[in-house]
Amino acid sequence: MKLYPIKDCMRRADELIERANAVVFQQWLCAHCGAKQTMDVPNGFFIGGICEKCGKETDIAKDGCNYMVTIGVPVSSVIDQ
Repeated sequence: MKLYPIKDCMRRADELIERANAVVFQQWLCAHCGAKQTMDVPNGFFIGGICEKCGKETDIAKDGCNYMVTIGVPVSSVIDQ
């Protein structure tokens, strides 16, 4: 996973949330063990995180991050009426 500056991710996430009614989850890599992590808070970004694998803290603001996006489709658009 490629990491980007947190401010760039936040800016793009805000656009996706507004324009596409997206739900965004911040992702990052543990600086100690390399494990990929996903925050469990939707539409929120954090400057640090504790690795679920090794328990050590990563400075996300310094190291960068990425995000995962989900976009819902209104039920009415997929069901024949």
